[in-house]
This record gives sequence, structure tokens and C-alpha cells, in this order.
Amino acid sequence: MRLLDGKNVFITGASKGIGWALAQAFAENGANIFAHSRSEDSQWQEALECLAKKNGVTIWPCYFDMTDYAAMKKALNSIKANNSSVDILINNAGVMTNALFQMTTDEMLRQQFEVNFFSIFMLTQYISRLMTKKNSGSIINISSVVAIEGSAGQSAYSAAKAAVIAFSKSIAAELGEKNIRVNCIAPGIIDTTLLHSLPVQRLEKTKNKTLLKRYGLPAEVASTAVFLASELAAYITGQVIRVDGGLK
Repeated sequence: MRLLDGKNVFITGASKGIGWALAQAFAENGANIFAHSRSEDSQWQEALECLAKKNGVTIWPCYFDMTDYAAMKKALNSIKANNSSVDILINNAGVMTNALFQMTTDEMLRQQFEVNFFSIFMLTQYISRLMTKKNSGSIINISSVVAIEGSAGQSAYSAAKAAVIAFSKSIAAELGEKNIRVNCIAPGIIDTTLLHSLPVQRLEKTKNKTLLKRYGLPAEVASTAVFLASELAAYITGQVIRVDGGLK
């Protein structure tokens, strides 16, 4: 059973890691996709074409830097001009900088908030207006378990991702009357290239703190997003779903 036949989803950071797993999972469930990446990539575009053909959906690649609000608005205006709708928004794009609190520079702090929070705020503002016209929609923001638990050496990243959670709960309260649901997914240690930028000893220590004693897979985050976007989750909003293997 395809859970999202005919729906249109906008996925940021869809070219690798969790974002690529999201694109695959949503295509497999019948959704048409606005697949965002920061820069053009012919190999990724070919992969999107194969994914679309395999699943009988339409995929439109779109390119802009998440901190370039003029380019962001231009991309969204093209969606409006084509009378296309966005039923689901997944704010996945992000960056992670690791540094001890006392070694975190002003530039590093600002980058974490610009990419991981401010850009999400602006994109959601634009797309929620499209959803409001249809009086329906689902917004899924990808946060992190460190936003809840904290993490040594990730104070800026943790703070920016915590802002995403607070933002999600607040706009869930605002948009609920428009039948727009807003939820967060807080992944734990997911096996991506971003994860492996951390020291091996630290990763092993964190993995052993999970009840399942393993890394999570990008597909496991993606399947949670499919559920939250579907009618199976029609009465779920304002929630933070941890996909962390029972991290303690």
C-alpha cells in the first residue's frame, strides 16, 4: 500500500544521507517530490530520474543555498507560478560543527543558527502560506536527539536544533486550526557521512548507550517521516519523535 499517492512533498537537503533516504521513501509511497540541493549535480539528477521512473512519480530538482532567501523565494515563486501545491514539507538540510563551548567562535555559532534554524523558519513561512490556501498540510522538521539530551562539544549545534523543536511546537499551535500538522523527528546516531565526522571512540561509546547497540539507518528516519506525513498520523501534531535506538 502506497501511503502518499498524489501528494507533493518538498524535501530540503535531499541529495545525500537522510535526505536521499527521504526522497527514496516518499517516491516509493507515491509522492511527487520537489527535491532540494544546494548545488547542481548531474549524477544526483540522473538518480532522481531513475527514482521517478521506477516509482511512477514526478521529481523536480531545485537548487539554492538555504541561507540565500532571495533564491529560496524565487524557487518557491516558480512553484506558485505553475499552480503546484505542496502538501508536505520536510526541513532536513543542515550542517554540524563540532567545537568545545569555549572554542566556539561567533562565526561558527551564527552558521549553525543560519542553516539549522533561521533558514527553516523562512522556508516554512513561505510554504505554510501555500498550505493555508488548501487548509491542509504536514510539516516535519528534522531536529536531533542532542537538542534534548545535549552533547559535549556540540553546544552551538544542540542549541540550534533545540530551537527547531521549540519552533515546531509553537507553529503547531498556530497552524492547527488550518489543519496543518507540525512534528519533529529527533534522530540519534544515524549512519551517514555527517556522523563519521565525529571521533570513532566517541561514536562507539554513544552506540553502546543505545538499547539496540547499533547505529540507526537513514531509511529508519525516512520511514518515520512517511508515517508522520500520512493519514495514519492524522491526529498527531506538536510532537517530537525520537528515532535513536533507545539512547540513554
